[in-house]
Amino acid sequence: MDRTAAEHFAEEWVAAWNSHDLERILEHYQEDFDGSTRAMESNPYNLAKLLFRKGDPTGFGLPSGTAMVRKNRGWFGAEMPSLPRDEDVVTEADVSAYASALTRNGFFGPNSYYMNHAANSAYAARAVNGGYLDMPVLFIAAQYDYTCECITSRLAEPMRKYCRRLSETVVYSGHWMAQEKPRDVNAAIARWLATSVPDAWPVARPGAAQ
Repeated sequence: MDRTAAEHFAEEWVAAWNSHDLERILEHYQEDFDGSTRAMESNPYNLAKLLFRKGDPTGFGLPSGTAMVRKNRGWFGAEMPSLPRDEDVVTEADVSAYASALTRNGFFGPNSYYMNHAANSAYAARAVNGGYLDMPVLFIAAQYDYTCECITSRLAEPMRKYCRRLSETVVYSGHWMAQEKPRDVNAAIARWLATSVPDAWPVARPGAAQ
């Protein structure tokens, strides 16, 4: 690939990502599936440490790191970096467990998820009720998740259209909100259960046995 082609490649990736057109974004995973998989398989332990990190408020409104993958012609450059483990998000035992499983099984399976956008769209087109969900639904957005960004972008609009009884709340965390802010996530779920699906949430009645 010459410089002109590489620059066009990068510009198209950035445009696709900034468009928040999911179909357009997922198409880019097809361009170098084998190369991406090899890079991830080069050091699953370092990858687990790199991925499991808490949110950074200073990155709000800036391009996600993944927006530069095409421009940089890869995720990590010549060698995957070894970052200190973020102990606020993941334990050493968990990192080792992830690394062991991914070393044993590889990344072909996980990465293949992103290769099925056409089949997924066809499946969704056959959904009952036209794809609309009429039951109560809770969505918790992560304020500092800059890859699956649902705070200022249009990425969540289809969910808002098809979930007719949608409740939304925000947790001030990165992508791994359950690990980073477990109390906030549990509180949001408990509050939603008590207010949106009270029949499923036991409420103490005055005078009832505790």
